[in-house]
Amino acid sequence: MPESNISIRVIRFMPNQLLRTEKLCKTFSSGGVQQHVLKNLDISLTEGDFTVIMGSSGSGKSTLLYALSGMDKPTLGEIHFEEQNISRLNNDQLAIFRRNHCGFVFQQVHLLDNMSVLDNVLASGLLVSRNKREIAAKAEQLLAKVGLEETSWRKFPSQLSGGEAQRAGIVRALINSPKIIFADEPTGALNSAASDSVLDIMTAVNRNGQSIVMVTHDMKTALRGNRVLYLRDGVICGDLQLGAFDGELHSARHEKLKAFLADMGW
Repeated sequence: MPESNISIRVIRFMPNQLLRTEKLCKTFSSGGVQQHVLKNLDISLTEGDFTVIMGSSGSGKSTLLYALSGMDKPTLGEIHFEEQNISRLNNDQLAIFRRNHCGFVFQQVHLLDNMSVLDNVLASGLLVSRNKREIAAKAEQLLAKVGLEETSWRKFPSQLSGGEAQRAGIVRALINSPKIIFADEPTGALNSAASDSVLDIMTAVNRNGQSIVMVTHDMKTALRGNRVLYLRDGVICGDLQLGAFDGELHSARHEKLKAFLADMGW
């Protein structure tokens, strides 16, 4: 497999290091032809960061997200969450890992159609805790915090707007107090107003210390992160430190990201 020219330095066992990879590779086979989607990636993610992954279509963004989160196994290499090597876990162990440590927000929310918003959240929470009263209180608190009216809690997913459904999805992701949230194009199916609302929520939880890794193709969405990794043909070819988002889309921040993406050929 070809070597990459990755310039990211991996530091082992730093106190605030949450996730790191060593020579991470993912290969798919189709019709006898191997496709190397991720190539020898060495990445270090810090606790509390809002990391954005960008790149053109087919660059490996979602594949990387699924590997980092334990939703898919790498072909080669290792993934360490804190000091646990999750690349060595079997499928059952990975399911437990994801349940206890990860939250997920997708472009399509995938709420269960036959359950209310509140019950969808409770169902996720009760996978980890059997204290229904405690989980219910936390669910109601989170639903209120993301701006969902109490009248919406008993609605079914089909009765929600796209923005409401995504906010419910964020609550479901937060209910078990995950160490990290993985988001794959969370605003891709939303209009501008709903997108801004969802990003405001994600920004707010990040300010409270929540680690987030988000894949996006949208520049405005990427501006919410404090770090942007750019993926091209399965290799990280750019790493931009934007600094914490302070609530305003300043022109200097926009120009910094714009220049970075231009250098990347985006």
